[in-house]
Amino acid sequence: MNDAPPAPAAAGPRIMIVAGEASGDAHAAHVVRALRARTPDARFFGIAGTHMQREGVEALVDARQMAVVGLVEVLAHFRFLYGVLQRLRRVLRDERPDLLILVDYPDFNLRLARTARELGVPVLYYISPQVWAWRKGRVKTIAERVDRMAVVFPFEVPLYQDAGLHVEFVGHPLAEECEPMDRVQARARLGLPAGTRVVGLFPGSRRSEVKRLLPTMVAAAETLHQRFPDVRFLLPLASSLDHADLAPHLAGTQVEIEVVEDRAQEVMHASDAIVSASGTATLEIALAGTPLLIVYRVAPLSYTLLRRIIKLPHIGLCNIVAEREVAPELLQDAAEPGRIADVLGRMLEDEVYAAELRAGLAGVRARLGGAGCAENVARMAVEMLGERR
Repeated sequence: MNDAPPAPAAAGPRIMIVAGEASGDAHAAHVVRALRARTPDARFFGIAGTHMQREGVEALVDARQMAVVGLVEVLAHFRFLYGVLQRLRRVLRDERPDLLILVDYPDFNLRLARTARELGVPVLYYISPQVWAWRKGRVKTIAERVDRMAVVFPFEVPLYQDAGLHVEFVGHPLAEECEPMDRVQARARLGLPAGTRVVGLFPGSRRSEVKRLLPTMVAAAETLHQRFPDVRFLLPLASSLDHADLAPHLAGTQVEIEVVEDRAQEVMHASDAIVSASGTATLEIALAGTPLLIVYRVAPLSYTLLRRIIKLPHIGLCNIVAEREVAPELLQDAAEPGRIADVLGRMLEDEVYAAELRAGLAGVRARLGGAGCAENVARMAVEMLGERR
């Protein structure tokens, strides 16, 4: 972690950008690329993962250190997260950037937004907190701390308009980031024979998710392998993780699980069935059209608290967008190896069931808008920079 602010530059807008997890890092990288095309002399710094760093963002903190899920888990990492927040607040005060772009990660980013507002630094918030799911009172707080909202679901617009905040639906980043490909093409890229049956394992992009979900997914794969000995299991390595995060959970398994780097999209399209942690990945898989089982497990206390707060009928983003269950869900104690293996097995052998799931997933893309999301966010940022000067 680098405590010092970035070295001063003679010209060009100074933009702090903060993304605290893998999906936000990937989406933010596209925005940085689009912004560089418009403002080549811009200087970017903040919390950045591998994708943003490849686009030239100076990482004061690596986003991989920030990925924590669950209320209890956040409390366990509170001292570290608070320390990072204080470091970035000092950078804001010392550097006074021309713009602060916040990407998702609301509990951290809204605190940083308050400091920016106090210092007169304009704030663009990209990818809204899920105020439609829980803590709707945060809309007022956001309106007090944020200058513009770039939202990725059309149903979010009225929530912020009613609060008097400048808001635009920019489309969903996945609509342009998910590369269209067919199963044959995807399997060719992975070196898989055309007739191979494939199951994808997506245990999440956070270490805490992997710790809770991967052992269960491995056990389910072992059970499934007994019924379908020809099935191959592929596990994409999230950019926020490394092999050491997976190794303890894969050692001594009774079935071969192939870890694949930088090929998540191919795995999504090549698979016959997928089990995935709840999160943004469920939208990506829905766009690929592959039958999907969503699983979710956190600490028991976190789950008890969340069930009291969240009033939505579904937890998977693809189901929330579709406004019905287009992917089955197994939550908490129900997410156990036997039941996971049963659902995946049905996807593999029941063609009618698999076809029904694919038909349901096909409707998700239409609700996410077309391409151009990153360009829309970049345009908003340039407008705000223009107002600043």
